[in-house]
Amino acid sequence: MSIYNLVLVVMGVAILAVAWLPSLLRKYPLSYPILFVGLGALVYSLPLGLPSPDPVRYAPFTTHLTELCVIVALTGTGLKIDRPFSFWRWRVPLQLVLILMVVSIAGFMVVAWRLAGLLPASALLLAATLAPTDPVLAGDVQVGKPGEGREDNVRFALTGEAGLNDGLAFPFVYLALALLPSATSISERLLDWAWMDMLYRVGAGIAGGWLAGKILSYLIFDLPHRIRINPEAYGFVALSVTLVAYGVTEMLHGYGFLAVFIASITLRAHERSHEYHTEMHEFTDQLERLFIVVILILFGGALVRGLLAPLTWRGAGLGLFALFMLRPMGGMLTLWRSRISRLNFPERLVISTFGIRGIGSFFYLAFAVTKADFPQIRELWAITGFTVLTSIIVHGMLATPVMNWLDRWHGRPTTVELEDQQLAEAEQEEAEKSEEQSPKPA
Repeated sequence: MSIYNLVLVVMGVAILAVAWLPSLLRKYPLSYPILFVGLGALVYSLPLGLPSPDPVRYAPFTTHLTELCVIVALTGTGLKIDRPFSFWRWRVPLQLVLILMVVSIAGFMVVAWRLAGLLPASALLLAATLAPTDPVLAGDVQVGKPGEGREDNVRFALTGEAGLNDGLAFPFVYLALALLPSATSISERLLDWAWMDMLYRVGAGIAGGWLAGKILSYLIFDLPHRIRINPEAYGFVALSVTLVAYGVTEMLHGYGFLAVFIASITLRAHERSHEYHTEMHEFTDQLERLFIVVILILFGGALVRGLLAPLTWRGAGLGLFALFMLRPMGGMLTLWRSRISRLNFPERLVISTFGIRGIGSFFYLAFAVTKADFPQIRELWAITGFTVLTSIIVHGMLATPVMNWLDRWHGRPTTVELEDQQLAEAEQEEAEKSEEQSPKPA
């Protein structure tokens, strides 16, 4: 049997499923990522001779695959946020990133080092890996399509946080690299980290993203009509925004993740009601799902091929601590001043609960492996894999019922009810058009 043809069949079935399953599962407490992890585990359990899904052995491939998935997701995330940027309007996502994430990294590192026995550099790397929430697997708790109006406080906070923290967790990964033994002194390494990895790279990411967004906005919207980009090519422009913003910023040694998200919200701010944003978002959403299919199948395969074999009770405890103690308690404490956050208790509770981990965590760990030899790397992958798997299962099952409960608590229709209403209206319009076009009797 040809392995290539077998892979094509598996991918074809998986892509068909990702196009079909979301609409089928939208009323049930089950997310499609759970099923794709299961599909990967099933396929790799069979003696089919598929290539190894080991993320340590194939760290460069894992890095680039997850990298592409995250930057495409960040573009779509920025494009679908309707709320214009200002420090006051975005105060809740900024609190979650600048306060909660930093405190969570510090707290988790201490626990992993002192109580779980990880070495300081490995403990910090694991903390930075598990700190950011994921823009890829958190679609059920994020805002809707551009201009759709589904942008309540909770969905906006979780979407903005997922967009920002994937770039702002990077300095802590570099700090973990700086803590590894080296010929240079620790003080020199920390000084280099402070000005280069913290100040310069963050600044370059912000400036590069803003500049890319402004330039691309001009090319898309402000050129004369005769030389403006063809509307049929809007999807390709979406990919261009992603790759240009990321690639140029990375060449300038800035944080590309941060640049991509800022470029997309800068682009979104230009002619906010233009139909381009919806078409661009649709393209990135489909491309993102294609990457998700591949990554989750490989993740399921890695699970049955021994990814969790080095997992200890202490490692599993660290993952559960990050998901169900550190994030919820830290989130409630960060947002407790309701006068600043303008959030009521149920909203703060939901935001604090849904710290979904996913593809971004895989990227950070694979990236670090390509840069240096970390001790206990197999154990770090086992803890990360266990944490992401637990998050996919638990948060995937809770997302739909919790968000429906929150919508009803606020007295607004749920996402499913709105989708059913839109579907009914579309069917009625189609029926009216077909009635008008049908030949009338003489």
